[in-house]
Amino acid sequence: MGKRGSGEVRIFPLPVDGEIRPGDSLGAKLLTAAKSAQLRLQDGDILVVKHKVVSKAEGALVALDEVRPSAWSRAWGRRFGVDARVTELALRESRRVVRRKRGVLITETRHGFVCANSGVDVSNVDGGRHAVLLPGDPDRFAGRLRAEIKKKLGVEIAVIVSDSFGRPWREGLTEVAIGVAGMRPLIDYRGRHDPYGYSLHATVDAVADELACAAGLVCGKLAGTPACIIRGFVYRRGNGSGRELIRPAKYDLFR
Repeated sequence: MGKRGSGEVRIFPLPVDGEIRPGDSLGAKLLTAAKSAQLRLQDGDILVVKHKVVSKAEGALVALDEVRPSAWSRAWGRRFGVDARVTELALRESRRVVRRKRGVLITETRHGFVCANSGVDVSNVDGGRHAVLLPGDPDRFAGRLRAEIKKKLGVEIAVIVSDSFGRPWREGLTEVAIGVAGMRPLIDYRGRHDPYGYSLHATVDAVADELACAAGLVCGKLAGTPACIIRGFVYRRGNGSGRELIRPAKYDLFR
C-alpha cells in the first residue's frame, strides 16, 4: 500500500432514478445509474452506498400506524414532544440503552453500533408514514453486492455501506462505515516512524469511515444520490468488515 494522501482521489455521484422499493435489486439499479452517468466500475474502485436504500431494498420498513407504543414510550413522547412510535421502535431495535435525555435515546443496536434511536429514521422515506430500520447485516449486503458486480463486470472493488452518526463532544452528523467488503477498514501505523523519526504507538486510522465521510460530500441528505464511486484511493484489499470498527468493551474508556 502506498503512502496515505498520495495521488488523486475522485468521487463520482450515482443518482438513482425512482424510489427504491422492497425487493428491488439494488445492484442492478446502481449499475444502471453508473451507465446513465457514463461510468464503468474499475478494479480498485470503492462503491459507497447509503444504508437507507439498502434497508428499503431489504424491506426494513415499519408502518408507524401499526406500532403500538408502550406506556413508557408514550410518556416519554408527551414529555419531550417526540413520536412515541419511533421511541418504541428504537427500544425494540436496541440491545441496551446507553443514555436517555431530552427526548433522545442513545442505544446500542444488535449490530453493536452506539447511535441515536437505534438508527431508526423517518426522513427520506415517504413523508412520515413509515420508519426505516438499519439493515439486518450490512457486511453481508456489502459482500453480496461486491460479488454481484464482480460476476457482471469482472472487476474487483470494495463496497462500503454508510450511515450518519452523531459524535460525543462534537456538533453535527458525519458518515461512518457500518458495512464493509473487499478492503481492510483500518490502517495500523503502530511501529512505523513519522518523518521526524518518532515511532508511532497508537495511530490506527479508520480509513473506511474516512471514505464514508468523503462520499457524504456528494451523497448529501437532500441530494437524491444514494451512492458514489471513489476512485484513486489505494487501500489494503482483504476480507474486512464493519464490525472491526466497533471498539471492544475492554478497550472502551467510557463504558
